[in-house]
Amino acid sequence: MQPDQMSMWHLISGASVLVQLVMLTLLAASIASWVLIFQRSAVLRAAKKTLDDFEDRFWSGIDLSKLYRQVTGNPDPDSGLEQIFRAGFKEFSRMRQQPGVDPEAVMDAVQRSMRVAISREEERLDQHLPFLATVGSTSPYIGLFGTVWGIMNSFRGLATVQQATLATVAPGIAEALIATAIGLFAAIPAVIAYNRFSARSETLIGHYYTFADEFSSILHRRVHASEGE
Repeated sequence: MQPDQMSMWHLISGASVLVQLVMLTLLAASIASWVLIFQRSAVLRAAKKTLDDFEDRFWSGIDLSKLYRQVTGNPDPDSGLEQIFRAGFKEFSRMRQQPGVDPEAVMDAVQRSMRVAISREEERLDQHLPFLATVGSTSPYIGLFGTVWGIMNSFRGLATVQQATLATVAPGIAEALIATAIGLFAAIPAVIAYNRFSARSETLIGHYYTFADEFSSILHRRVHASEGE
C-alpha cells in the first residue's frame, strides 16, 4: 500500500457517493454552525453591554420622562432593557392620559406591555439556537450512518477477494471512519455553543424580568402618589 493511498484526500475521494454526500452535509452543517456561533456571540455580547449601560443610566437618578425621550429619539436595537422600558413607560403614559382609569388597571396594562417586550427579546436572543441544538444532536448519528454504510461496502468488496489482508481492509474502514470524525467535528462545537448561549440568554432574560419588576414598583408608587394628591 502506498502512503498517498491513506492520505485524507485520497480516502475521501475514494469513498462511495453516499458517504461523500454525508461528509458534504456534515461539512456544510459545521460551517453554518460556526457562522451562527460568531453571530450569536456578537449579539449576546452586545446585549450584555447595552444592559449594563442602560442600567447605569436608569439608576443614575435621571427623570424617567427625560430618559424616555432620549431612548425614543435615539433607540438602540441591541438594548433589551431599553425596549422593555420604552414599552412600559409608553403604556403608562397612555393609560394615565385617559380620565378615570383605575391605578391597578394602569399597572396591569404596563406589566402586559413589558411582558410582551420581554418575550420579543427572548425570541431575539434564542434565535438560531435550535439549529445549533439540532446539529449537535444529529451530526454524530449522520456521521455514524456514513461510517456504517462505508464499512458495509468495504466488507462487500472483501467478499470478492481471495485473501483479505490488513492492507486490503484498512483503506475502506479508514474512509468510513472519516464520516464519524466529521460528524463529531460538527457536533462538539455546536453543543458547547448551544449550552453556553442558552445559559447567557437565560441570565439576560432573568435581568430583564428583574428590571421589569423594579420598574413596575417605581411606576406603582408614582401612580398611587398622584392619586393621593
